[in-house]
Amino acid sequence: MGVVYAKELPSNGPNQVDDSHSQHEVVEREEVEVDLAKTPAHVQKVHIDGLGRTKNDFVTDEVDELFKAENFEDMIKKCAETKMKLNNLGIFKKISILVDTSKGEKARPDGYEVTFKVEEMRRVGGTLNTHVGTNDGTVSVGAKLPNIFGRGEKFDATYTYGTKNTVGYNATFRRPLKINKKWSSVSSSIYRYSGDFPWSGYSETNTGIDLNFNFKSIFGDHALGWDGVWRDLGCINRQTAFVVREQCGHTLKSSLKHTVVQDHRDNKILPNHGSYLRITEEFAGLGGDVQFLKHDMELQLNRSFILDTVLQLCLAGGVMKGLHGKTMLNDRFYVGGPLTLRGFNLRGAGPNSDGNSLGAETYLCGGLHMYTPLPFRPGKGGFGELFRTHFFVNAGNAVNVDFNTTAIENLQQLVDTVRLTYGMGVVLNLGGVARLELNYCIPVKSQPGDSVNPGVQFGIGVSYL
Repeated sequence: MGVVYAKELPSNGPNQVDDSHSQHEVVEREEVEVDLAKTPAHVQKVHIDGLGRTKNDFVTDEVDELFKAENFEDMIKKCAETKMKLNNLGIFKKISILVDTSKGEKARPDGYEVTFKVEEMRRVGGTLNTHVGTNDGTVSVGAKLPNIFGRGEKFDATYTYGTKNTVGYNATFRRPLKINKKWSSVSSSIYRYSGDFPWSGYSETNTGIDLNFNFKSIFGDHALGWDGVWRDLGCINRQTAFVVREQCGHTLKSSLKHTVVQDHRDNKILPNHGSYLRITEEFAGLGGDVQFLKHDMELQLNRSFILDTVLQLCLAGGVMKGLHGKTMLNDRFYVGGPLTLRGFNLRGAGPNSDGNSLGAETYLCGGLHMYTPLPFRPGKGGFGELFRTHFFVNAGNAVNVDFNTTAIENLQQLVDTVRLTYGMGVVLNLGGVARLELNYCIPVKSQPGDSVNPGVQFGIGVSYL
């Protein structure tokens, strides 16, 4: 329903003034209501002005729905939806809409022409980004070539340098698929990555290529890919355990990997409500000398209560099996850290040798959290909303599976040697991309050889339990 304003001109004519009224008298307007849903409107032409290197056929499908509009209200809605579709292509930096009546011999009384004025992204762009891992920060410098061939193709090249002797190179080519340009795409990357893992006594350099197919379904966002990587493990120093030294050297891994994610949280860093589910499956053995089956899952549930209190439950677990021989150190699961099993150092819980964490083929970890606003709500509605007080209980374990025994016996071993910790602290939301935690941790159950970190613990990262 719309409102149209109209006013009646004085009857004395355009050049005459009625002496009985002041020349500055305001004429009252008459309101006329118009039902836009019943006002016929048909789009006869659609123009897209500003296309340069973009091919016409790449944007044609995005405007087809406009021709199905049957009334004015529907036409306006479809204009907004079409603008969103064009924006999701990721090739325009500015889009505006102009609606006008149809012109020409074939113009209908209820006909309209819609024009989208677009501004394409530059052919070459640069990036400078910072990334945050678990107590690890990296800086990336890169170049971007958007819409290279005119159908949404993208080429990215980046160089990364991190705080843990991390160095990486990556070049990725991505192309959207016509079936769903926003949610479906294929990509290929060539990369090289190296970094130190002092908690396990080794350094690793990976050089590889991957192929990925991304798509969306009713079950979530899917990523299906193949990864071929040449890996080189080396000792960090003379204190590296002999068990770690045995696995140093070169290996070649060829694997298929599938990940599905359902994320319904209102905020990834400090959610108030919603759920998150990630399931990952990997099969290595399509050539190369690394062969295993691996399953990993993560679940998060959030519920808000009175006084802006949020209760959060986090669970994660995984299991893997080597198909021929032992599994490798850099493929196993690790537990411990300031954002997972708090009160333990990174990779601080689980099998170890001479102070080096060896990882395990099975792990289970969980956390129960309660978040509340800061006492007395300083900075309410502004900077103070980025902080939350944090009360938590964490439990977790990592053990090697004995496939010669029953599943009940393996589960019993997992429960009997569980690690447990609790504490409290403060969480800071860093711009919606990472979280910073400062906690006081009290480990109440650990195992011999664990690297325990009681007291104040600092953590920064994206993933957390």
